[in-house]
Amino acid sequence: MPTELEELVGFIAHPNPQIRLAATENLVPYSTSEPVIFKTEEMKPIKNLKLLIRDHPKIAEHVLTMLINLSGDPEILEDLANDDKFIGVVLDHIVGQGEPNANLLAMLLANLAKLDSFESILERKQTAPSALGSDDSIMNQLMDLFVKGQDGAYNKKANFDYLAYVFADLSKHEKVRQYFLTEQKYDGVIPLTKIRVFTEHESDVRRKGVASTIKNVAFDIDSHPVFLDEDGINLLPYVLLPITGNEEYEVEDTMEMLPDLQLLSPDKKRDSDKKNIQTHIETLTLLTTTREGRELMRRVKVYPIVRETHLRVDDEGVREACERLVQVLMRDEEGEEGGASSQVQEVDEDDEIVEV
Repeated sequence: MPTELEELVGFIAHPNPQIRLAATENLVPYSTSEPVIFKTEEMKPIKNLKLLIRDHPKIAEHVLTMLINLSGDPEILEDLANDDKFIGVVLDHIVGQGEPNANLLAMLLANLAKLDSFESILERKQTAPSALGSDDSIMNQLMDLFVKGQDGAYNKKANFDYLAYVFADLSKHEKVRQYFLTEQKYDGVIPLTKIRVFTEHESDVRRKGVASTIKNVAFDIDSHPVFLDEDGINLLPYVLLPITGNEEYEVEDTMEMLPDLQLLSPDKKRDSDKKNIQTHIETLTLLTTTREGRELMRRVKVYPIVRETHLRVDDEGVREACERLVQVLMRDEEGEEGGASSQVQEVDEDDEIVEV
């Protein structure tokens, strides 16, 4: 005999919308505390929930909240991520300019992106709404939602911040890194240049996801020249600004810093999230892999900024990241006094920088 909770789960597929609404609303707490009840009858409740994301917006809101919670279960996550039709519905809805649950859809996509199989989204296509101004590439549509849709500019009920986490997880894959580094035909812009500006955005989620995406893409060593080129991606100022406070530097050092780092306002603050600071420092360390990168950072006085960060941020992870970077920057190059090899390793074996 089914329990009351099992009976309640059965009501999510009831033909009466008022009953579906009541059932889904009351089941939301159980999606975190009792996920097993949604896996009965060969995942039948999950199948019903997937159908209901197209239901009345309020019902869909409860359903999406449950699916976000339930996707923390590996078995359910696999079921959702491998359902091509379901993914298509999610992607079709999220681009809708009037979609009331777009932020929840973005959160769900962020969870789905944790699976390696989700890399296939790079090949997906669908017709974009004319208001979005994108082409038929899903990745370009998500990118345009993230950029054009910030702070409700595209959809008044969404900011699309959680797409930053989608990009961060997808950027662990080589093919997706290449996407971020490739000029897109429909607008002539390199995707990484679209998101770099958000390293100092007010949204913690947006900053964190963008910082992780930039770091992951920086594992593509061959692209470092265009990363650092002022006429290319010009990444360096966007990585340095979030780790810079309002400290005063020696005049000689200040004059040699990048223009964006000079004459900062007295109320300039570092990123409030210490993990973001650590991520940016680790990105800088990755960019010292080539001699050209190291010499550029020395020339534009990255060391004083890292020194002040080390002194002022009370966090072990940040301090260790700073120390690792300083060791590389202060090392002699081959042919210079000290004779250190120019073949500086990306990281020490016991202090590895990993994708995030």
